[in-house]
Amino acid sequence: MTGRERFRETPLAGRHEALGGRMVPFAGWRMPVQYTGIIDEHLHTRANAGLFDICHMGEFYLRGKGAADDVDRLVTCRTDNQADGQCKYGFLLDEQGGVLDDLITFRISEEEYLLVVNAASLERDRQWIESHLSPDTEFADESDRTGKIDLQGPKSEDIMIQLLGPGALSALHRFRCRYVKINGVRVLLSRTGYTGEHGYELFFPIESTETLWDLLLSYPPVKPVGLGARDTLRIEKGLPLYGHELNEHRTPLEANFERFVYWDKAFIGRKALQQQKQQGIRQRLTGFVCEGRRAAREGYAIFQNEKEIGIVTSGAFSPCLKKGIGMAYVNPDRIEEGASIQIRTDRAEIEATISSVPFL
Repeated sequence: MTGRERFRETPLAGRHEALGGRMVPFAGWRMPVQYTGIIDEHLHTRANAGLFDICHMGEFYLRGKGAADDVDRLVTCRTDNQADGQCKYGFLLDEQGGVLDDLITFRISEEEYLLVVNAASLERDRQWIESHLSPDTEFADESDRTGKIDLQGPKSEDIMIQLLGPGALSALHRFRCRYVKINGVRVLLSRTGYTGEHGYELFFPIESTETLWDLLLSYPPVKPVGLGARDTLRIEKGLPLYGHELNEHRTPLEANFERFVYWDKAFIGRKALQQQKQQGIRQRLTGFVCEGRRAAREGYAIFQNEKEIGIVTSGAFSPCLKKGIGMAYVNPDRIEEGASIQIRTDRAEIEATISSVPFL
């Protein structure tokens, strides 16, 4: 068995290679990490429009009379006031309050919901969700039949207007979705994304992936963007990545995301979170900015006055700030905006300061 055969590929693998994409393993898939370079792709997305292959993500549909109640119990965000066509970010927790995944819940209708989950935790998510459904809810894993590409950047709206017509996006506000037709393909289009820019996520039958990819790339402001720039873009905006800022050993309170926890309902993990809120947390997620261009990496220890106070979860060179930036879990009493810290690597010490996020 070759290294290539050990990993799954999206329908766009051939397109990526033809475009010069450098392919790497990611969450069990072969994905492009970059084409022309991470910095170039990052800055292009911030100024124009970047196109991302996100076919590795998971799509679960919950349908039936019990779907609304089951979703309400499974996720931390408020869903009782969620309108048709509205998307909400939240967490899937275990009984101890640990994050099994962060996800977006799409309400398609009163009896149909779409949960978009991360590739790395897809199998566990599926088992967990299925084991907590009522008999009145039908579960369907549509991941292998769904194509997904994201168009992100300030010029993305102009491109979608050219595709759909001037009035097609008038009611598509942030964290809203609707079905549209693009080149004859039925697409669930949402005003969501993972870059902090104005952008769209497109869900459609997987056999249409190459057609829609080629169509969007035919517009001059659009360039393909790999996983490398996707990571630096999300770090600049302070967006968490599952397996780094979030995991089953961390809670939404530690990750500083209590705003996505709706206390006035009985979700799984609520009792454990209430107890943690009363007792206090041992560490909290924060941002940091390095003095120079050198970036800290995941796992580096953070010190203050020779005392170890935290650990880096993500770090990168920021193409916009021209400095190293990152996120870390730090003792709550040491989180003060502008406070000096030292990040220790195997070879050197990086001087940095605590910073709120987003960085831009």
